[in-house]
Amino acid sequence: MIKGILFDVDGTLVMSNDQHALAWQEAFAEYGYPIAYDDIRKLIGKGGDKLISEINPDLNEEEGDGRKIKNLRSEIFMKKYANTLHSTPGARQLVMAIQEAGLKTIVASSAKESELESLLIAGGVQDLLTESTTSDDVDNSKPDPDIVQVALGKIGHKADEVIMIGDTPYDIEAASNAGVKCIAVRCGGWTDDNLQGAVAIFKDPADILDHFDILGAKI
Repeated sequence: MIKGILFDVDGTLVMSNDQHALAWQEAFAEYGYPIAYDDIRKLIGKGGDKLISEINPDLNEEEGDGRKIKNLRSEIFMKKYANTLHSTPGARQLVMAIQEAGLKTIVASSAKESELESLLIAGGVQDLLTESTTSDDVDNSKPDPDIVQVALGKIGHKADEVIMIGDTPYDIEAASNAGVKCIAVRCGGWTDDNLQGAVAIFKDPADILDHFDILGAKI
């Protein structure tokens, strides 16, 4: 029996993936690394530690230009893009329906803790999702399972008692590596081919809500 839901945020509850990619692109360029937008966009959903090293293996988020880029990216995102974000269709309504069904909920996001509140406000769920796990809580971000495993500990349920809802291949991989099934949504910009491994794929949270009564059969 499913007792809890782990929520990714970016791309799942908030339309923010494009803005994250733009902020990364601007930060890399500021330090002399011109990177194509598409090369960054396909990595959104991974933590900054992995994104930086995949873009340029010579960079490390903990030192030198890598650290500067990471910090500038966060500054650009918060100052330039955070106030432009809006929720994915049905985000708040889905969270409410899940909680009204008696399921526990928690955020399991690669976002930084300092950015999470703004993201939840943009998603209209800041008063509903009050428990969270972010990249600041773990050594390894998605697609490693650490964030999912810590969220499981906080929510107090076993892996087979929860479902994760996410929008990227990295959510699916992180959940799978922790023994958790994942429902995927397309509103983050990935295709069904990219989202293989999910137990079900929906357009967005509103689409999940429209099929809420049959989710039990799917999972």
